[in-house]
Amino acid sequence: MSLLRRVKEVWQDPPPEVAFEISENGIAWARRYPSPEMGFEAFEPGVLHVTPLQDNILKPERVSSIVNRLVPPNGKTGRARRPAVLILPDYCGRVTVLDFDSFPKDPKEQMGLVRFRVKKSVPFDLDSASVSYSVQPHPGGGKKLDVVVAVVSLEILARYEAPFRAVGLHPGLVTISSLAALNLIPAQGLEVAAKLSGRVLNVAVTHQGTLGLFRCVELADLTLEELLGVFFPTFAFVEDEMKARPEKLLLAGFGDLSETMAEQMRQELNVTVEPMRSRFGMPGPQNAGLFGFLQNLGEAWPGGATMGGSVQ
Repeated sequence: MSLLRRVKEVWQDPPPEVAFEISENGIAWARRYPSPEMGFEAFEPGVLHVTPLQDNILKPERVSSIVNRLVPPNGKTGRARRPAVLILPDYCGRVTVLDFDSFPKDPKEQMGLVRFRVKKSVPFDLDSASVSYSVQPHPGGGKKLDVVVAVVSLEILARYEAPFRAVGLHPGLVTISSLAALNLIPAQGLEVAAKLSGRVLNVAVTHQGTLGLFRCVELADLTLEELLGVFFPTFAFVEDEMKARPEKLLLAGFGDLSETMAEQMRQELNVTVEPMRSRFGMPGPQNAGLFGFLQNLGEAWPGGATMGGSVQ
């Protein structure tokens, strides 16, 4: 499977019946049959602890019970495994953007070069990891290329997939929340998107629809000072590397900190601050990736799907 496979390819091969986003808060879900529907099932504290270093699922029986309840009744028949989408928490792996003056055409050579470049930047054994990459134009133009790389430990990945495979689903697309949420960012201008989930802050910088920078930081304390300590150097880096000031900052999952954060960023960095939006509602810390995935499907997923449970 690929962590960076294009969403529309998954929809054509064949279309998935159900999509899930997992976070420490619970499981956000969307399914097409028997009618389009979305919802959220909450976890109690201690069910999931997101880390790139070891198994994230501390209470697998609780996760399995929710998945068993959510999967349509025919999920345990003798039919072939049905395709599904699985969106993982940002901090369970690593995503980085590498720049290359030249990039080989042979896929084996490409993978070897990508693995060599990321080996020292991941906190786990790369030989026991799933590595996916996607080539895109460099924001500055010219002959340079950027390669977006996603890496997740195979052990962590297998544990996330296990309860879904157990009910007859095949996770044909496995991706990371903030990567899927990039579909909620307009493909124009230079913009920064930030998602806060618990104490994990993810910041993505896009330019004309291409990803230029991706940061995922676990904060020591969830305070305005800690957040600004990530944003200020990020904006400075963008201005230095891309020779332009970001036009807009999009926020998701900041809750009560949103207004204070927005005002501070407007004053300090003179940037327009807006909430991230989707046609399914306001994305939050536990469903931004799911909403981004559905947004990219366009008319293949009705915008008027009902919401079950509570997704904030």
